[in-house]
Amino acid sequence: MADQLAIGSRRGLRPALPLLLPAYLWLTVAIFLPLSAMVFFSFMTDLPLAGKEWSFTLGNYAAFFSQSLYSRLLLSSLRLGLEVTLWCAVIGYPAAYVLAKVLKGRSREAIFLLVILPFWSNGLVRIFSWAMVLREGGILDTALNAVLPFKINIDLMYSYPAVIIGLVHSYVPYMVLTCYLTLQAIDDSLIEAGRSLGASRRQVLWRVIIPLSMPGLIAGAALIFVPVVGSFMEPRILGGRTGTFYGTVIEDQFVAVFNWPLGAALSFILLAVVLIILALAAPVLRRAG
Repeated sequence: MADQLAIGSRRGLRPALPLLLPAYLWLTVAIFLPLSAMVFFSFMTDLPLAGKEWSFTLGNYAAFFSQSLYSRLLLSSLRLGLEVTLWCAVIGYPAAYVLAKVLKGRSREAIFLLVILPFWSNGLVRIFSWAMVLREGGILDTALNAVLPFKINIDLMYSYPAVIIGLVHSYVPYMVLTCYLTLQAIDDSLIEAGRSLGASRRQVLWRVIIPLSMPGLIAGAALIFVPVVGSFMEPRILGGRTGTFYGTVIEDQFVAVFNWPLGAALSFILLAVVLIILALAAPVLRRAG
């Protein structure tokens, strides 16, 4: 029986190979080959350019453990990822619930358009737009001083809250979309059954809606946490000197210092740490989902 199933699965796979081949070729060329090159660079003393001598070494990985700066910045980046993920869940989940269960027709389409609108603009444009809003004398400062009867001075530029605001604005659509899909799949009759059995709205939310929509929350958290930990544009532009994180240090190694071997090693250490965190959290998340 098992042999027949294996033969049947192989026969079913053959017609799909022409459709799968372009995708796997693209993944190989665009992802695996560059990653392989970065792995190779991370074990080198210098780039193999003309006239430069190089050799294999573990010194780039040892630099992470010998200098406490890198570990402190990594912890700061992990904290940044957790905070941004939390704020995205706090903002995105209620918005997704309203889209899935409250709004109907044209109003839902209009709000959905506003949610995905950040995807239609370049990341740098969004960041510099926030710089115009958060700086002293910017849009927020001018608007509040025009409304309030007293003078206030709002200057959030080059601060940690500015980094949080920029990152949340960039990634909250992921949380809204993933939660919307799971909330939309929840049968309204389950919510009505809970209400008819005497449960309050809060009890229905915590015992019915949130558990059933947990896969969307988990997927959104993963989609947000992983890129935020290694982000560098928002911390660099909105954070200034206070925006020095692990991702900005990696960027410096590639762009400013031109120390690609160390930058590659730091990148793979970050990748390993994120994979370890996801592996440790997987059993808990699997039970929650």
